[in-house]
Amino acid sequence: MNEEVENAFLPMTSVSSGKGSLVIHDVYCYTNQIVNICFINIPNNKWVLIDAGMPKSAEKIIQGAEKQFGKGSWPEAIILTHGHFDHIGSVEALAELWNIPVYAHQLEFPYLTGEQDYPPGDPSVDGGLVSEMSPLFPNHSIDITEKLNPLPADGTVPLLSDWKWIHTPGHTPGHISLFREKDQTLIAGDAFVTVDQESLYKVMTQKKEINGPPAYFTMDWDEAKVSVQTLRDLQPELAITGHGVPMSGNELTRELNKLAENFDTLARPDSKT
Repeated sequence: MNEEVENAFLPMTSVSSGKGSLVIHDVYCYTNQIVNICFINIPNNKWVLIDAGMPKSAEKIIQGAEKQFGKGSWPEAIILTHGHFDHIGSVEALAELWNIPVYAHQLEFPYLTGEQDYPPGDPSVDGGLVSEMSPLFPNHSIDITEKLNPLPADGTVPLLSDWKWIHTPGHTPGHISLFREKDQTLIAGDAFVTVDQESLYKVMTQKKEINGPPAYFTMDWDEAKVSVQTLRDLQPELAITGHGVPMSGNELTRELNKLAENFDTLARPDSKT
């Protein structure tokens, strides 16, 4: 593990930490402190892990997986929505333990091969306490070159034949979301979230409300806006986001459309206009 990531300041937890639920028949959502990861069932009693949670959380993630799939169960692969510390915190330990491949978008590779660090957290984006703490959050790259593989260029997802990956940049250059057309299920990563991620109180209580990507780490607001509009146009029936609780049905349609149509006022920080 990159020592700077391993030893860096870690943010708060939430009331959902350690809890999981079967959101749809084959997608289990598990909350690791403040971030959601997904376990997706595939045929022959196998599964795929989406994102890898916080640093020092490998044991908790394993316990969450074994609760769902049984003792000694491990996934066939890990697929990353992007490389921020709260989504890849335990990927090195888990990929090594399970000896499985990790897939990510090619534009995310510099942050996953030790070549480039993300910009530090921006405390000026909205004045929220989490934003103010964000310069202390890990922004360092990791190096998982030996396990890392690019997602197929045709949008297919390894091992997940019903899913496609969609490039949704803005929060990071290589951010992706996953979508299954047959039941309109979306795993959005941090392209948008269902909690005000800048508010310490709302993060801790997990108050449900659609927001743009976590502002303190978002790198390109023009691209982020287009990505939200792209996901809105898919008309998802269920959205599992990287932070917050799943949202579905009319509530999701209404709130995601509102965010897409009013992104500049609802999501883009004043300092980024």
